[in-house]
Formats: sequence, structure tokens, C-alpha cells
Amino acid sequence: MSVKARRYQKVSLGGTFDKLHSGHKRLIQQALDIGKIVVIGVVTRKMLKKESKTHEIESYQARVMEIEGFLKERKAMDRVVITPIDDPYGPALTDEEVEVLVVSRETAFRAREINRLRRGRGFKPLKIRVIEMVLAEDGKPISTTRIRRGEITREGGLRT
Repeated sequence: MSVKARRYQKVSLGGTFDKLHSGHKRLIQQALDIGKIVVIGVVTRKMLKKESKTHEIESYQARVMEIEGFLKERKAMDRVVITPIDDPYGPALTDEEVEVLVVSRETAFRAREINRLRRGRGFKPLKIRVIEMVLAEDGKPISTTRIRRGEITREGGLRT
């Protein structure tokens, strides 16, 4: 997408980004397509302890390195800030310069919550860009849990 198409100065997204897969990549790519600067919040072990993940999760550094590899392929490292997040809101709640939050359909509820909290702080609400889940060959969403179970590949191919 051309630089002109990057309509927003600052866009944010966040997640665990474990076993970086096609769904994660679509989310990141959408943010790159619409934002000049992209802030990617990556959840830390501290936050993961609060969640009820039923599977092991790669270290923070390993997850960041995978994201950086994806960004380097797209020659976009110079436009991205990767930051650790210890809560469900990350910089989208506290950074007044963020204009848009890119989320999956599955996490759109969190974006609405962030906007409610931003308004309470006197900040402008964010535009919300909802990305549909990427489906695997079987028509079900690609997820890290399914990848870790060995059901699918990171691109959504079925494992036999």
C-alpha cells in the first residue's frame, strides 16, 4: 500500500503474538497499511499470569523476535515501536496520540472498553478497525492453541 494510503499518524494493536501466525500477520499488516507509526503492545509474563492460558507460551523476547522478523521482511521496522504491556489496555489507553486501534473480531470488546476508559480520562475515543479472523483450511479460525495442539500450521493448513 502506498504511503498516501497511511491515513493515520499513529495506530496501535496488542496481543500475545505466540507462534506468530497468519491471523497475527493480517492484524499487523492492517496497522502498517493505515498508520504512519504503529505501536505494537506485546503482553508480558506478568500479564500472562493473570490470564488462563492452557498452554505454554514462548518467552517475551522470542515473541518480539518473531514480530521483528515479520516487520523486517516488510521493511517496516523504522515505523514500528514494540512495547511490553502488563495490562489489557497497553498504550492505547494512555497515549493521546494514538488515533486507531486495530483488533480482531474476538477482541473488539476490549477496544470498546478502552474507548470508555479514554473518555473518562478526557481523551478522544479511538477509531476501531476490526479485522476478521483468518480461517484455516477447515473453516475454523487459526489460533495459537490449535497450532500448539498440532491441528494446523501457522498458515492454517491441516496437519494429518
